[in-house]
Amino acid sequence: MLTTFRVGWYYRPVTETDFDLFAPISHDRTADEVVRQIELLLLEGVLRDGDRLPGERELSKRLDISRPILREALKALETRGLLISQHGGGTYVADIIGQVFSPAVVDLIARHQRATGDYIEYRRELEGITAELAARRATDYDRQMLTRIMDAMREAHAGGSFDDELETDVELHNAIGEAAHNIVLLHTLRSCYRLLAQGIFFHRHLVFSSQEAREHLLAQHEAIYAAIMARDGNAARNAAQAHMDYIAVAIREAERSGEWQRISQLRMQKRNLPAKA
Repeated sequence: MLTTFRVGWYYRPVTETDFDLFAPISHDRTADEVVRQIELLLLEGVLRDGDRLPGERELSKRLDISRPILREALKALETRGLLISQHGGGTYVADIIGQVFSPAVVDLIARHQRATGDYIEYRRELEGITAELAARRATDYDRQMLTRIMDAMREAHAGGSFDDELETDVELHNAIGEAAHNIVLLHTLRSCYRLLAQGIFFHRHLVFSSQEAREHLLAQHEAIYAAIMARDGNAARNAAQAHMDYIAVAIREAERSGEWQRISQLRMQKRNLPAKA
């Protein structure tokens, strides 16, 4: 029986012969033990929002517990908002990333441009620490995942697949966060990336607006990746911070260019001159 699990930016089937996420429960085989095991998988970022758990029969077998005990555990996790059950459709990990800021603060940030600079400054330090820890702590499995994502990023870049390149950008940073093996950093970064994906601080399309910018960004990601693979913490930190410095400049230039374009268009309209497409 196959169960689909998402790993990073893609989905893969998990079989009984694969590395099992769910180890048999020891002790007295209580629902609390099941809850604790799944909690840790969520906390460590192994299970992510939208992942589907195995069916009740399969999961109870893999955990070596009775189905009533499993139901009790899943119900407890669902009540706490960690899992979602769909009638006839299985059990999924809930959207538990949340937000760094309250909705009211997010609205304020979205309306005031100054916050963008502060966000970049904050992420510069966060990304630097994360890359440094990843270089020192990444396991062989982490390094394999980083390599797969970099390969996908190179492929998207070579093929001119704009959206795929944006997606692998976020997934690479997510994977670096996972490789740092710091739970607080991991979830803080994921929440930051969600705000970024929603365009709260700036639209990533502005940064990827030119081929030249995309070339620079790929080279920066290559530098971060190479430093982590070489286990060079200092180089990884420097590469990550240089990447954020470039993004800060690219955002300012893109916004300035857009403002210049808007003003030029207004001047044309004021002079009653038609603008050519």
